[in-house]
Amino acid sequence: MESILIKTAQLLLSLSILVVLHEAGHFMFARLFNTRVEKFYLFFDPWFSLFKTKKGDTEYGIGWLPLGGYVKISGMIDESMDKEAMKLPPQPYEFRAKPAWQRLLIMVGGVLMNFIFAMVIYIGVLYAWGEQYLPTANVKYGIVVNEQGEEIGFKTGDKILTVDNIYVEEFHKVVPTIVLDGAKTVQVERNGQKIDVEISGEDLALLLKSKSIWDERIPYDINIGKLAKDYPAAKAGLQVGDILGTVDGNAFEYYDEFTKYLESKAGSDIEIAFTRDGNKMTKTITVNEEGKLGFNPAFNNSDLFEFKTIKYGFLESIPAGIKRGVQTTSNYLKQFKLIFNKETKGYESLGGFATIGNIFSPTWDWGHFWNMTAFISIILAIMNLLPIPALDGGHVMFLFGEIITGRKPGEKFLEYAQIAGMILLLGLVLYANANDIIKMINGTF
Repeated sequence: MESILIKTAQLLLSLSILVVLHEAGHFMFARLFNTRVEKFYLFFDPWFSLFKTKKGDTEYGIGWLPLGGYVKISGMIDESMDKEAMKLPPQPYEFRAKPAWQRLLIMVGGVLMNFIFAMVIYIGVLYAWGEQYLPTANVKYGIVVNEQGEEIGFKTGDKILTVDNIYVEEFHKVVPTIVLDGAKTVQVERNGQKIDVEISGEDLALLLKSKSIWDERIPYDINIGKLAKDYPAAKAGLQVGDILGTVDGNAFEYYDEFTKYLESKAGSDIEIAFTRDGNKMTKTITVNEEGKLGFNPAFNNSDLFEFKTIKYGFLESIPAGIKRGVQTTSNYLKQFKLIFNKETKGYESLGGFATIGNIFSPTWDWGHFWNMTAFISIILAIMNLLPIPALDGGHVMFLFGEIITGRKPGEKFLEYAQIAGMILLLGLVLYANANDIIKMINGTF
């Protein structure tokens, strides 16, 4: 429960920052062109607001419905659907009275702010924390593959070499690279031989639905770490720091061999050997029905994997941060191909607020928080650029049409388009959040 509250708090803080900055982008361009802004709100305020104050022509406030925010610009057909004001003659300070190029800049101001802010965050993150990652070549014991990974064709012990014969430097980017680039093969070392694992469209669909398909393989050289209360290990008297040895006389080379053996002995007694304070001991323990003893392993070898750490000076962080922002944008755009691909069925992986909240850390980690905020900022920018009426992209689409043809769309047409766009957006929101609920019910969230 605590982790859910922390994730929710991070999500609300992140979205609040991004919504305010997005709307500030519209606000600044509107004011630059002497266009009146009637309202500037964080969250929506149907019927009432939590807070409001007026300064000049603009009412600033906080709504009670945390689904975004808005600026209400005079003389503009938007989600407020203020038809009465549109019946009056255009005023010089209204949006509709401005030249098309000014209206275009007002509409793209929010998206522009989101992209710029993401780049600024990445620059700051790299300067403050640098970056650390596990090189693929340093996963020296290979991988431990789950059921989904085996279905695709990988095997426990495989060492990842390349994706479509191209080396991926960061191990944790191997799977995203396979998915986003639509890889056809993955090269692995298996039993001393190089093998191609073929990736089909069905495999890509499975990768999209799976949380993960593998982990790094770790040697069986462990201590008892944190013990879970009311689980077999604690009940049997094992203690933190005990060094595990054989089980039923079986020695293990890798930790996954130990866990697999426990699963095979679910509900049965095992004799486990261990060392405590230099003394060798044994205990008989009943493995629970889940095939677990109930402890976190503490690995004796602290240098299992050699991570790569890169530190950036201030000037170095600027191009590195911009590069990361551009790469994140490129990767997210690639996902759209998967969403509309019938073979990969990416639309089944669309998620709502629970999915977004779940990307945050269960503990408050500022480095991770800002990285995720930058990522969401890019998502908001791209989503707002979609040519759907009621989104910034819909307004931009009509403005480009006006600039090209020299003809302004009728206000009645814009009203109907706005309503249609709002209905479509509501449907997408309901669909995405329904996917979250289905995943929770199926236990796949």
